[in-house]
Amino acid sequence: MTVVGHLDQERGRIFPSLGAVSYGIDQRQIQATPQGENAAFNQIMLRMPGVVLDSYGEVHVRGEHGGLTYRVNGVLLPEGLNGFGQELDTRIIQSVDLLTGTLPAQFGFRTAGVVDVNTKTGDTLKHNQLSLYGGSYGTFAPSLQLGGHKGNFEYFTTLSYNRNHIGIENPTDSFRPVHDLTEQEKAFGYFSWRLDDTSRVTLLTSASYADFQLPNTPDLDPIYPLAQTRWDDPSVQSRLLDDSQTEQNYYAVASYQRSAETVNFQFSPYFRYGRIDYSPDPIRDLVFQGVAEHEVNDFTTGGAQFDLSWDVAPHHVIRAGLLGQYTSERLDTNSLAFPTNENDVALSDIPQRIIDNTGNWSVEAGAYLQDEYRITHNLTFNYGIRYDRFASSFDHEGQLSPRANIVWKPSRTTTLHLGYSRYFAPPSPQYIYPSTLAKFAGTTNAPASAYGDATKVETSNYVDIGVLQHVTPDFQITVDAFSKWAHNLTDLGQFGRAVILAPFSYRRGHVFGSELGMSWRHGPWSAFGNFSYVKTGARDINSAQYQFDQAELDYIRRHDIQLDHQGEYTASAGGSWRDKHHMAYIDFIYGNGLRSGFANLEKEPQYGIFNIGYQYTFTKIPVGHDLRLRTDVVNLFDRHYQLRNGSGVGIYQAQYGQRRGIYASLVSDF
Repeated sequence: MTVVGHLDQERGRIFPSLGAVSYGIDQRQIQATPQGENAAFNQIMLRMPGVVLDSYGEVHVRGEHGGLTYRVNGVLLPEGLNGFGQELDTRIIQSVDLLTGTLPAQFGFRTAGVVDVNTKTGDTLKHNQLSLYGGSYGTFAPSLQLGGHKGNFEYFTTLSYNRNHIGIENPTDSFRPVHDLTEQEKAFGYFSWRLDDTSRVTLLTSASYADFQLPNTPDLDPIYPLAQTRWDDPSVQSRLLDDSQTEQNYYAVASYQRSAETVNFQFSPYFRYGRIDYSPDPIRDLVFQGVAEHEVNDFTTGGAQFDLSWDVAPHHVIRAGLLGQYTSERLDTNSLAFPTNENDVALSDIPQRIIDNTGNWSVEAGAYLQDEYRITHNLTFNYGIRYDRFASSFDHEGQLSPRANIVWKPSRTTTLHLGYSRYFAPPSPQYIYPSTLAKFAGTTNAPASAYGDATKVETSNYVDIGVLQHVTPDFQITVDAFSKWAHNLTDLGQFGRAVILAPFSYRRGHVFGSELGMSWRHGPWSAFGNFSYVKTGARDINSAQYQFDQAELDYIRRHDIQLDHQGEYTASAGGSWRDKHHMAYIDFIYGNGLRSGFANLEKEPQYGIFNIGYQYTFTKIPVGHDLRLRTDVVNLFDRHYQLRNGSGVGIYQAQYGQRRGIYASLVSDF
């Protein structure tokens, strides 16, 4: 396992942060997070500075909507669909780092942040593990972790199932949502074959399948008359709507790594398939919203990544790489809608069927070259250049992007960094063609506006400055400030009941802010605290305009507005204590600033949520190894808090955060 550790260390030399801001969470902090390894992955990220909670399990980093790159063991994961299932399973994580700021040239396309996951392996797992977890909202979540190594081969796998009645945020402030059952299955595998002391082959595989009921808002008034259906029929109630959505994602990534004395490289081909399938309630959807639409959205991606580091001279490390991938997207819809007149009044109570099948493709390719120049033992200058190309069924663009970061350590306890990056961020290939818009003209599913340009690549300039100070060996503080100026600033919105997030863009945008992060560990004690401030501004929606009312488009064309996902003030904090048998924690999350209303002119209320938990470990049991009993209380004071009120640019419906939940788990090592 010494050889494996060496290979892991050399792989890290291929992908260093090199001046980017890095926040990390390890197994100890994951265990002190509400629900521990049973927590959704977004809950882990919320314990990092600059990360904001939104609806559908989304998180926003530094005022960006999406734009995150996910890496697992140094390998880029191909981008998936914009749904709401939590694909990455917290159980696979040994440690996770969030890289933000001015990223070095090796990172391209999705540059809001890099979520860098190091998985458990056959060596780090130590024992197989069976977990039974459950509690409030009918939660039942068993899971199994298996791992080991024999000779040059090691493996780690997880299997999990989750069933509960709060799969999606409640659209009302009631304790229990109506029609919100979810069932989710996930599987993950990591396999490694060491060929010799300098090379190995690894395989990552993942599969997830999730069914979601879409929660309902009771007591809505019927709007549209439907032939052979009476509004006073007891079955025609909004609380009985039966819409559902299925999400599935599968990927496989193979890697060959070789680490010689001065040259390290890794080559990784990958493949991914994803699908979102939204099924309507034909009768009630027509009565309450005038349209019932079955949607199937498919993504298929294949590509390869090559990265190399070369210690070319005593003070220089050259890094270079290539990435290329092809994506095919398809959207098939089968809709029922009523015909309307020029005043949008339904002309008939008999709906007409509209079938539309469209598709898009895209090619993303990038190459980079950079030099890590160690000027002195405490001053490093990393500079490089990157060229990216995006070609698709609706757009063709390319850009040469310089990057530079300087890192200075004036003392053993202080590290300063200053950087600049030029970014090139293509949109997801989800363009809606004019022929599709024309099919729905004159119906209750007509677009809000009559035109829609294709979303272009977002290009931006980004600067970042910060300091890391070790106040004591146990206590460190990070302070950072950033600013971004963008053309064709990309955003995402939900337009319709199906939870498929579609891209649109603003002609120009500006995002700036600052972060404070603190962490302390001493013996059995640990604590952390984070605070961030983000301000956004954007003007003139210049793509997918058909999704917005003309009055809103006209206002945004003339005025700068704040982005709907702007979390102006956010904070997280927590503390824990542990010994051989006991672990106890307290945790806090604060949010303030998500926007709402016409052109995002209003703001959602602030909220602060406390969570607590305790775990006891039995070390002397007749069968197996340790046995752990755990309990968690989420939203301890049962705070009612609203994430969305159903208004805002690209917002479809109201959503509230989870009320109090009490959970327990039993974990056995064997």
